[in-house]
Amino acid sequence: MINFNKLLRHILVGATRFFDIRGFHILNEMENIQCKPKYSNPLNLIPFGKKIYSQNDEDGIISEIFNRIGFTNKLFIEFGCGNGIENNTYALLFQGWSGLWLDGNYRKIKKIKNGLKKTIESGTLTIKKAFITKENINDLINQHSKESEIDLLSIDIDGNDAHIFESITCIKPRVVIIEYNARFFPPIKYCMKYKPNFIWDWSDNGGASIKYLEMIANKKGYKLVACNLSGVNAFFIREDLVNNKFEAPFTAEKHYEPARPYLSKIKTGHPASFKTLENNYIDK
Repeated sequence: MINFNKLLRHILVGATRFFDIRGFHILNEMENIQCKPKYSNPLNLIPFGKKIYSQNDEDGIISEIFNRIGFTNKLFIEFGCGNGIENNTYALLFQGWSGLWLDGNYRKIKKIKNGLKKTIESGTLTIKKAFITKENINDLINQHSKESEIDLLSIDIDGNDAHIFESITCIKPRVVIIEYNARFFPPIKYCMKYKPNFIWDWSDNGGASIKYLEMIANKKGYKLVACNLSGVNAFFIREDLVNNKFEAPFTAEKHYEPARPYLSKIKTGHPASFKTLENNYIDK
């Protein structure tokens, strides 16, 4: 007699392995792009891109940035933490960091709280449901963070990212990661009109171009040092930390990367789980 449950499990595992294999092929393609001559300057960050739990290659770029500029307090704040196991700061929790996650999705927040109970109870991670606007962002930060300087700020809220960044005055992050709209290559300047209740509709209506982000970042005292290969996130360093550690010029024309959404399918291991962090034996 056929055990249909067992058969279904085998089918699902087979399908998962197929997509995993495809993901590893895409990883190989990403590594081939990283070897191109345009990224050969040793100060360029693209060759350091790797995925642990980030959506793309952000984990490796973040690691290399801090290899060059060092740490202060290993504190992060991430707006738009998503499901918790695919964002820019989850991997940092394995490396002695602590911080704050803010996200407006109730179901995702609930799932994270259930999955990371020990981490949250230890005080390593604070997570709050909040719909972020430029009117409330400083209050939200002040409620949960007492430091005026943090090592990393990551902004990915699918819309008002630039407006939120411009509005932050209560902290001075050393590194800022902001999602950009790769539709608009430099020197095009684009930024969506601010709308407090904006919800992304999966179209190109949202965010800001990399050139516009470069402009507002410069006004706030930051320099553009890289974009990741998939054309999603831009990396800014506070100008007092740049020195000769990153590839100049610090312009959108130099560091822009076009949209390569297929690179988000890269695989670097088995499916992610909250249990991996919760059951980590190493003293963080």
